[in-house]
Amino acid sequence: MSVTHGVPGTIVYRVGDGAYVNLTNRCPSACTFCLRQTCDAVGRADSLWLTRDVTAEEAVQALDAFDDEGFTVADASEVVFCGFGEPTENLSSLLAAAAHVKERWHKRVRVNTNGQGSLVNGRDITPELATCVDEVSVSLNHPDPARYQELVRSSFGDEAFPALLEFVRRARENGMEATLTTVATTITAEEEARCAEPCAELGARHRIHPFVD
Repeated sequence: MSVTHGVPGTIVYRVGDGAYVNLTNRCPSACTFCLRQTCDAVGRADSLWLTRDVTAEEAVQALDAFDDEGFTVADASEVVFCGFGEPTENLSSLLAAAAHVKERWHKRVRVNTNGQGSLVNGRDITPELATCVDEVSVSLNHPDPARYQELVRSSFGDEAFPALLEFVRRARENGMEATLTTVATTITAEEEARCAEPCAELGARHRIHPFVD
């Protein structure tokens, strides 16, 4: 991966009609199906591997400068914080960049997360996210806590699953939309159906997204 003028790597990239923001490669989980185990990028990014976390200033500058063959943030249907790490591991940069998106372009902002951000930061971060984020898309992965941990392998162990559900609950209470996701083929159809239960309880949508090998 090439690094230019001190920038740690690809920060903003395009997936479909969305502008995606890659802030960190740190993550408390080591999911058995994680994309970064088999590829270096998604969408139109060259590589999502970073040499270090992205600063708030770098994130804002990258959003302002982003131009993918004429496609800029102004053209995006939404801005999504999602890369090769857990976005809430770099919370200060996430909040600054999301606030900038809202102020300059008034775009819808989504954060793709494992739902462990409050554990990562040692506090309930949902009120802060709610100031500049419209939706959290949270990787549920499995309806059973023990099996969830087997798939996700969180460094927080048994704390991770209940913290995920509480994160979604608090996100909804703070006015954000929430979607709980699972990965197709990684669990059974019966288990997929069981995922609807916590979604209904929490007022969240359920989405099954395709496995990418």
